[in-house]
Amino acid sequence: MNNSIKVLVVDDSSLFRQMIIQHLSTQPGIEVVGYAINAFDAGQKIPRLKPDVLTLDVEMPGLNGIEFLKQLLPKNPIPVILVSSLNLSVFDALSAGAVDFVRKPDMSAKNSKDTFFTGLTLKVRAASKAKVRVAARQNTGSAVTAQNVAAKPMPFPPIPRNVLDSTIIGLGASTGGTEATLAVLQKLPANIPGIVITQHMPEGFTDMYAQRLNRICSMEVREAKNGDVIRPGLALIAPGAKQMEVVRAGNNYIVQCHPGPKVSGHCPSVNVLFNSIAKNVAIKKIGIIMTGMGSDGAEGLLQMRQKGAFTIGQDKESCVVYGMPMVAYNIGAVCTQASCDNIPSVLLNHLKG
Repeated sequence: MNNSIKVLVVDDSSLFRQMIIQHLSTQPGIEVVGYAINAFDAGQKIPRLKPDVLTLDVEMPGLNGIEFLKQLLPKNPIPVILVSSLNLSVFDALSAGAVDFVRKPDMSAKNSKDTFFTGLTLKVRAASKAKVRVAARQNTGSAVTAQNVAAKPMPFPPIPRNVLDSTIIGLGASTGGTEATLAVLQKLPANIPGIVITQHMPEGFTDMYAQRLNRICSMEVREAKNGDVIRPGLALIAPGAKQMEVVRAGNNYIVQCHPGPKVSGHCPSVNVLFNSIAKNVAIKKIGIIMTGMGSDGAEGLLQMRQKGAFTIGQDKESCVVYGMPMVAYNIGAVCTQASCDNIPSVLLNHLKG
């Protein structure tokens, strides 16, 4: 057990605590070292138990999960997996430094518990290898979150209309990707070629995430709907639990969003999106693969590059988990690597020609 991932379960619900503890305790290589009933209890136990990963309920009485993270992570940079209902607060907690999240199961829905436990186990394993990003703090002492940071696109000459109309950008991300994608998009101008994005995220959260980005970024951002036209100034987020592909429709390119089996372990899958761009898009193509566990998107990005696309991989130093970009780089799918902060300038310079 010395090499096992030590987990502390933090949840005020005795039912959920027991469910999580019982499941994780049966998983090879994972050891539940204890539990806490609230943030104060967790703060007392962390120094003694020294967990490798925390599972944290976002909505707890007293000190909630977000405020707890703001106090915890600067002193104890422990990877945290959020356990959340369908609630916007999860994105504030991710902005405060949590690594990833799982949606609480609907106890009345078929397979909901199995999906929850599978996702939780995978994310605990990924979190154990993740870099913890501590949110910057303002002079007031409050953590800087996406809600209070204004969009600051990079100063850059306007992109020519012919480039805007003849380019499609595909972006894929997983663990750590909610904040990484935000960091890239908010630096881009409103006059940007159409962007299609697959971020591994459960159903329901993708719409909230798109709305959040839309409030912060210069371009329009929304959850994709079947038949949406890809156009300059618009970023479309693949809806949770649906695969998204790019296809030609007359003089336009549109997205097709449909239920389907998992590909590379995911629905939506980055490989599905990238492979469709490689296969169906005859105009200029750009692919960006960002932080995430596993290999989803690597093969699709290679297909894009082999069809003439310019491809960017997030570098190891700036990734929360250098998994997907590493596999893509190792198989020759990446033209250039760049930090999360530098990806916007690399992209804009390429568009300038």
